[in-house]
Amino acid sequence: MKLIATLLFFPGLFLAIGQGAKAQTAKDTAVIDLTRSKTAELIYTSVPANLTTASHDEVYNADLIKSPVTTFRNALSGRLAGLYTLQSSGLPGSDGASLTLRGQSPLILIDGVVANLTAFDLEEIESVTVLKDAMATAMLGVRGAHGAILITTRKGKAAKQQISFTVQTAVQKPLAFPKTLGAYDYARLHNEALRNDGIDSLNSGLYYSSTALDAYRNGTDPYNYPDVNFRDAITNNTSLLSRYTLSASGGNQTARYFVSLEHVNQTGFFKTVDSNSYNTNNTYKSYVIRSNIDVNITPKLTGGIYLLGRILNSNEPGATTNTILSNLLNTPANAYPLLNPNGSFGGTQLYQNNILAQTIGSGYRQRYFRDVLVNVYLQRKLDDLLPGLWMKTKVAFYSTLAEDVVRNKSFAVFQQAGTAYTQFGTNGTQANSSGIAYQGRNDYEEFSLGYDKDFKNGDALNVLLLANRDNSTNGSDLPYTVSGGSGRAAYSIKGKYLIEGAFDFNGSNRYPPDGNTKRGFFPSVGLGWNLSQENFMKTVSFVSNLRLYGSYGKVGWDNAGYFVYYPRFYDGPSAIFGTGAGGVTTITEGTLPNTNITWEKAAKLNLGLNGSAINNHLSFTVEYFRNKYYDLLQQRGRNSTLIGNDYPDENIGQNRYTGYEVKLGWQQTVKELQYFVALNGSSVGSKVLFADEVAKPYDWMKQTGQPVGQAFGYVANGLFQSQAEISSSATTVGYKPQPGDIKYKDLNGDGVINQYDVIAIGTTKPLFFYGASFGISFKGFDLSALVQGVQNRNVYLSGSSYWAFQNSGTGQAYSNNLNRWTPATATTASYPRLSYGANSNNDAVSSFWMKNGNYLRLKNTEIGYSFPAAVIGKIRLQTVRIFANGYNLFTHASSELDGRDPEAYSGGYPVQKLFNFGINIKF
Repeated sequence: MKLIATLLFFPGLFLAIGQGAKAQTAKDTAVIDLTRSKTAELIYTSVPANLTTASHDEVYNADLIKSPVTTFRNALSGRLAGLYTLQSSGLPGSDGASLTLRGQSPLILIDGVVANLTAFDLEEIESVTVLKDAMATAMLGVRGAHGAILITTRKGKAAKQQISFTVQTAVQKPLAFPKTLGAYDYARLHNEALRNDGIDSLNSGLYYSSTALDAYRNGTDPYNYPDVNFRDAITNNTSLLSRYTLSASGGNQTARYFVSLEHVNQTGFFKTVDSNSYNTNNTYKSYVIRSNIDVNITPKLTGGIYLLGRILNSNEPGATTNTILSNLLNTPANAYPLLNPNGSFGGTQLYQNNILAQTIGSGYRQRYFRDVLVNVYLQRKLDDLLPGLWMKTKVAFYSTLAEDVVRNKSFAVFQQAGTAYTQFGTNGTQANSSGIAYQGRNDYEEFSLGYDKDFKNGDALNVLLLANRDNSTNGSDLPYTVSGGSGRAAYSIKGKYLIEGAFDFNGSNRYPPDGNTKRGFFPSVGLGWNLSQENFMKTVSFVSNLRLYGSYGKVGWDNAGYFVYYPRFYDGPSAIFGTGAGGVTTITEGTLPNTNITWEKAAKLNLGLNGSAINNHLSFTVEYFRNKYYDLLQQRGRNSTLIGNDYPDENIGQNRYTGYEVKLGWQQTVKELQYFVALNGSSVGSKVLFADEVAKPYDWMKQTGQPVGQAFGYVANGLFQSQAEISSSATTVGYKPQPGDIKYKDLNGDGVINQYDVIAIGTTKPLFFYGASFGISFKGFDLSALVQGVQNRNVYLSGSSYWAFQNSGTGQAYSNNLNRWTPATATTASYPRLSYGANSNNDAVSSFWMKNGNYLRLKNTEIGYSFPAAVIGKIRLQTVRIFANGYNLFTHASSELDGRDPEAYSGGYPVQKLFNFGINIKF
């Protein structure tokens, strides 16, 4: 690994030192930099606006680094139209938000190469671009239907050497936890649940006595009648995140470089003890090195090598973070004392997994990630053959390895009875293991030929042909290879009209070798009209630019699985024939093969209008899209189980996604004051056009016609208030309701609540998400903020993080359970009567548990001050800037969530609020 780091670092460092003395001034930087021309990896978006009709949006480095996060995913929230983010966990090293682009999970590319790396130095990213429509992803072919996210890393420029050093330290604080009940409230509600379920108090030892209730309320006997806040006992209120970044960039007409080093140290919130010689906290450390070098080998030949090396180390308790967090949701406050009077871990026969012991006494687990990404290219101008002609070849290699080291330790718990203790479990047994958790490799080869021509009459032509092969191996699987050829041509007529076409002819090796499913043809076409160049617009003086554009095309999605067209047979369980006979191995048939499997497809329409006005202070973009996804892989709902086997997925599904996106911006400079405001809003709706469903007697039961992924359940109609109301209502199959139970609507009027009364629940309106940012700078001071939010969103609250007394009655209870139905609270109750364990009626999927998931979040703020150049120039520094920024600072959400975070509401590792302080020095 040291050798890799040396190879990554020293080429760039050598150039940095060597070029420093020969650095060019700003007026000498007009050199040909072919890496920034219309190359294959950038052709999807980075061409002049008058030469593309592709739908895309981008965010740049200056905005990305305002967020004190470890993955670029979390820096995108609210900044890009059409991109929806959801961060459901704050676990260090695994806190990346999920990304959905116009309803789909997009492909991620780094400098044009597919590489699903999301945790690396934000300062090395020049821009993140979302590619939305068929024209933008046409050349991805069989991998373009879901859209793509293109990460462009920073490259060197022909300019004076600049070295930048940034130090940041952030304080992290969990946003929200489920509010658990103390021992007294838990015990009295526990008794109430037993009574509600008719469990006899005389014949059951489950009830808490009046003595126990008094002890819980008064706290007079904390060992026999404990009242423990387990979360406070094992977690800290704050943790730290530190980041150190060093970069150098510069170059001249011959060579340009960008080199960066970054170290991140993020601690988790588990408490530790000094008596352990090892770390039991859930920590995350990363070491990332980037070296990008571009060289003009000859006046016509340019080459470059882009290198990324990454080391990620994570640590957690031996019992695992997820197990501990799960036990927090299943262990009531009165289960046991954390420590007995003699200092041993407390526990009982029922609760043997002492949470403190799991946190500090179960050993530790470590995972080591090692990643290397190499991207090399050569590009030559072919002007000697035809002016404007060029060719390029590129080779990339990516390797990843994850290794686990596990050193678990068992522990015993003890239950006190007078002066004696009863032991449960074994104390001090250690188990050591290590192994490869994951490994993978990827190689990519590409050859492209391009032609760029500006004609004297004002027309322009851009043509690109490309052939590529992407081969990856994951673990012990056979290689997955995507290969093919693609092309693009765009013609602009005097800057007014644009016609653009693109295609890809490619496929993968996951399809049958015979037939027509090995390769597919994916064409797209686009038209653009620059209205501001027309004579009739010249009288509209306040409009600077106005452009109308649209595209339509077909793209694919490779979702074939692992050679599913082959029949599979596995060794089955042994069968015994006759008395005393030996076992005979049987053969079990796997899922039936699908010999006709092919890729999924999408037909995409995109229409847009963008422009600027009022001396370019105002900018705007409005887009409408309508995407039909078809040949989606689904299992037929009407398959028969009589054959005794599972049916394969088949290309039969159809969905449609429609929506619009709006962007507005204003920027202006007034003397020394600069400010900007940017708004974006996106609406995404969906509809199932076809799903092969089991025959259903009522239309309201069908998924077809509903939004994709729509939840189905019973419609809650309040809570039963009396036995008379129960007697006059529909009966429930297999259940006898009581006052306080959830009452459901009898949709078909047959007097019975059953599967025929299941309907779409929750909102069916299109999801709407938005972002609003502003910034201002004045005499060295700068201030910016970002607000992000979502509308028409539901969350389903259920299970051990919300319902009382789960796990057969032994689980937690929460503050929302206090507002349960009783005869005294009948008119105000928001929770049904309490039950001991599962309740088949109240726990059924229904609209009762569907809650408002809308929220508005102050996602990011930053304030900074840059010292005057006249001051820092005396010590030969270019820039000194001190800053403070915050992340997830304030959230407004529905009271229906009972204080839970609207993104991470299920009781897992909470999303973090961060307060970050730093300094950046450039010299």
